[in-house]
Amino acid sequence: MLHRPNVETRPLATLLLVGVLALLAAAPAAAVPRLFWGVVPQLQQSDARLRRLRQGGVDSVRLPVAWGSVQPSARGGFDWAVIDAQVGAAARARLEVLPFLYDAPRWAVPSRRVPGSAGARAPLHLPAAGAAGRAWAAFARAAVARYGPGGDFWSENPALPRRPVHYWQVWNEPNFKYFVVRPNPAEYGRLVKRTAGAIGSADPRAQVILGGLFARPGEAARPFHPPQAYFATDFLRLMYQRTPGIRAAFDGVSLHPYTATYQRLRPEIEEVRSVLRRARDGGIGLWITEMGWSSERPNRRDSFAKGLHGQAAQLKGAFSLLRREQSRWRLKRVYWFSVDDVPGVCNFCGGTGLFRRSGAPKPAWHAYVRFAR
Repeated sequence: MLHRPNVETRPLATLLLVGVLALLAAAPAAAVPRLFWGVVPQLQQSDARLRRLRQGGVDSVRLPVAWGSVQPSARGGFDWAVIDAQVGAAARARLEVLPFLYDAPRWAVPSRRVPGSAGARAPLHLPAAGAAGRAWAAFARAAVARYGPGGDFWSENPALPRRPVHYWQVWNEPNFKYFVVRPNPAEYGRLVKRTAGAIGSADPRAQVILGGLFARPGEAARPFHPPQAYFATDFLRLMYQRTPGIRAAFDGVSLHPYTATYQRLRPEIEEVRSVLRRARDGGIGLWITEMGWSSERPNRRDSFAKGLHGQAAQLKGAFSLLRREQSRWRLKRVYWFSVDDVPGVCNFCGGTGLFRRSGAPKPAWHAYVRFAR
């Protein structure tokens, strides 16, 4: 027999039902992992800007740590001054930091002009072996000893909120010529293993994340010898095949799915997940450590240029998709590139920021806040 609530209990039952429905409605937004929302600055950020990012819901900032800048001389020590300033500013704003270790000084690895560029240079190969490999490992250990949980930086700055680094990315876009002139999946696998050993010796609980793979560089479709780029899926597949023991060396895979529209994110992400399953590594987490579109006026030569409101629309579409599929795709973090506009660095870097060069927020920033907060 069904129980019919009396006059006194009906309002309470209604309130409980409304509360349950409200919780269910809020669940998708609350289901993302901790530290899910991040940004990638192109420039050093002021304390005021970093506080604004934090208040807007940003959890983490991704920062470059270039070996060539930290140790420009083979006989010199490590100069952490620039990185100290960035890590300290992030800590004051109570933001986490995701560093990516990359680059090589010319005393360790020869530098070459990037093919087809207007003069850009990059290391000829990765510092994965020999004297360069040993020096790279020392650099990675020193970075962890500086900024990890027991790092010197925190003991030297006791007034700062403690935000030690727990996650470390190995290189940036190692499948693309702009960060290593001759990309090589097996060489990258060796670099990951060497770096993981160095990082683990300084912090056994640290997590190692692969450098963000550029999903579909145009050069990967052309018959260059040696290759100037690989599609992310091919690079990842070959790294697994050619590097024995690589599965034990890292804790997350990273992707840079730059696409003309957010609707193309799905196939690029699902292709990567398919490679991981075939490599018997399907349970590993996926990090999106760069993605973005430009607010510059749309034009035929730049498919990333969407205009001010088009940029915001792409962000909303992408973030809705990533949040909705977070569990199925095992997404751990999403980083928007970038915070600020810096013309001349890449074909869309002059408009990809969430803020104008004047400091005024763009519509994309307001859209970001609606998701992150």
